[in-house]
Amino acid sequence: MTEKAVVIYSGGMDSFTILNKAVREGLEVFALTFNYGQKHSKEIEYAERVCEELGINHRIIDITAINQLIHNSSLTSDTEIPEGHYADDNMKSTMVPNRNMILLSLAIGYAVDIGAGKVYYGAHSGDHAIYPDCRPEFVHAMNDVAKIANYEPVEIVTPYLTGDKISILKDGLAMGLDYGKSWTCYNGREKACGKCGSCVERLEAFEKNHTTDPLPYETEA
Repeated sequence: MTEKAVVIYSGGMDSFTILNKAVREGLEVFALTFNYGQKHSKEIEYAERVCEELGINHRIIDITAINQLIHNSSLTSDTEIPEGHYADDNMKSTMVPNRNMILLSLAIGYAVDIGAGKVYYGAHSGDHAIYPDCRPEFVHAMNDVAKIANYEPVEIVTPYLTGDKISILKDGLAMGLDYGKSWTCYNGREKACGKCGSCVERLEAFEKNHTTDPLPYETEA
């Protein structure tokens, strides 16, 4: 019997890589995408198309109600998205309080409900500087909780926890993945802005891998 796994799939390049990695590992994948009121909801459209193409069970869950409690992030409010590298202090405004704990809790509940023993999510070292809920200590603590929160233990799998976006892209390119099928920009406009932290990190990964990002950018001549 094929092992089931839930993949938290935003539609971005990290989760796009992990989704395909899980499929190639022979798992029966159940993709879970959350609409939490993010400005870059365009990523949800990308996630939907990829799952349809791969024939993967996919659920898009509306949790925008949480913005009644946590709405001061630049990703979910009228605050302007900051520009620059993730290492810059101004990027802290993109932190959505407790987001990954909320998403993981829901994904773990879904995993228990469908009899899946694993939940995959895309934490990586490039996010450690400003996102506490992507750091190893958080992931390890959540993993401990996931093993005792229900009658059925669930393992949180983070293949790139100690790697960065450069290594994620390298792995994905080796799998022959088309990253034109992923959306990373925090601004959900027609083209990627090329200036927000997410774009800067993505473009850096392509540069370090000596290849060109297939997505169109506003910054291109």
